[in-house]
Formats: sequence, C-alpha cells, structure tokens
Amino acid sequence: MRRFIPFIKSPPLVSVLRLQGVIASGTRGTLNDQALAALIQKAFTKGKPDAVALSINSPGGSPTQSSLIAARIRRLAEEKDVKVYAFVEDVAASGGYYIASAADEIWVDRHSITGSIGVISAGFGLSEFISRYGIERRVYTAGKSKSLGDPFRPEKDEDVARIKALQEHIHKGFIDHVKTRRGERLNGEMELFDGSIWVGDEAVETGLIDGVAHLVPKMKEVFGDKVQLRPYAMKKPFFARFGASVIGDAIVEVEDRAAFARFGL
Repeated sequence: MRRFIPFIKSPPLVSVLRLQGVIASGTRGTLNDQALAALIQKAFTKGKPDAVALSINSPGGSPTQSSLIAARIRRLAEEKDVKVYAFVEDVAASGGYYIASAADEIWVDRHSITGSIGVISAGFGLSEFISRYGIERRVYTAGKSKSLGDPFRPEKDEDVARIKALQEHIHKGFIDHVKTRRGERLNGEMELFDGSIWVGDEAVETGLIDGVAHLVPKMKEVFGDKVQLRPYAMKKPFFARFGASVIGDAIVEVEDRAAFARFGL
C-alpha cells in the first residue's frame, strides 16, 4: 500500500519470476510462451518493479519456445525500461541458457551448470527389428522428404544431411542470440558453442555468466536491505492439485527427470 501513498518513498520492488522445468510446447507443467505470457507480463508491470529477477532451473528443450520466451522478456524489459537479472539454480543449459541470456546479468551458484550451446535430436532405428519379426512398413507420401528420418526404414545419407542442415540453422540462431546479449563479455579465445558445459565459476572465464551470487543477497546488495521481492511462478491446473491428472503429471515428471539426468542431476 505504501507504494500508492503520495510523498512516502516506497522500498525498491523486484519481481522474481521462477522458471522451472523442461521447455516444451503444449505440455502441461512445462515452460512455454503461451503458459508464461501472462505471468511474464505481470512480473514486468504489476507494482512498477525496479527490476525483474529470473530464477532459472531448466535443462532446455524446444528452441522455438526458448526463443519466444526470451524475446518476450526482452520486449517487456525494453518497453518498461526494467533491468533483468538471471539466477541459475541447478542448471540453465541449452534452451535454459537461451532464456538466461535474455537477462542483462547472469549469476550462478558455485555448483550450477551452464552452457550446452548446441542443438540435439535423437531417435531410434527400428528397421531391422520389424524385419526380423516379419513386419512390413507401408508409407505413402507426396513429397520426397515427407518421411524424413522415418525410424522404421534404413537410415539414408540424404536424410542425415538434411537433419544436420536444419540443426546448423537453429544452432546459428542460438549463437547469434548469445553474441548479441553477451557482447564483449564473451571470451573470443575459447570455444563456447560446441555444446560444452561449465560448472559454477568455471563459466566466468567464458563470459557466459557474470559471477557467482544468490538471488536474495545480490538483490539486497543492488537495491538495499529493504528491497521487496515479489514471487511469480506457474500454478498447477485446478484439478491437478487434487490428483485428477496423476498419469499425465507422472509422464511430465519422468520426462523432466530424464532431461535433468543428462547433466547428472
């Protein structure tokens, strides 16, 4: 209420936007632009915050959703003239780092994992398996590339080349984003974009982060001990809170665990 009383100076306000989980489109409980749009809007506008702090814990996921979320954060930061700080918990890798680099400063715990600036796609080859059991695969397409990477057919060199070309295109966009956001802070003498990861203050030398610091003490250091922190986080759907979506939630949890497990978490 003090913020609305004339002549009384209000303490600084920092919105804390928690971004936890895998980045994916259309899946309940994951991070995506549609699910986060209203939350991000509130974080930048409610109470006219002095800054927005991103509390990130994500192993990555969809490059498109990562880009959309990062772009929304930057649009609002510039529109409202609000500085953005990112604080990494366990991991901000791949798409998680893409979002983190939308911030003006990136701070990590000494055990946090950052980096993995690359693109990956994986699958299985099952053509020999179905052949062994006498299963015939029938696919009809209009367009020679329509069945690109079909796991039930032998791998084709031209399919692999096409997939790698697509990956290179996405990878270049990722690199351009990081270079634009981090600028001269990046270490030009190090290989930063080969998918490598760094732990804690190892990443300081790369220029991918600004240092080791935790959210509350850092915000007090910047804005003073009286700073107010206002949290924003995604909420579970109403029925999910009462166990009505146990199977779906369990699947999301398994996928989350698998993604984090790539980094030993």
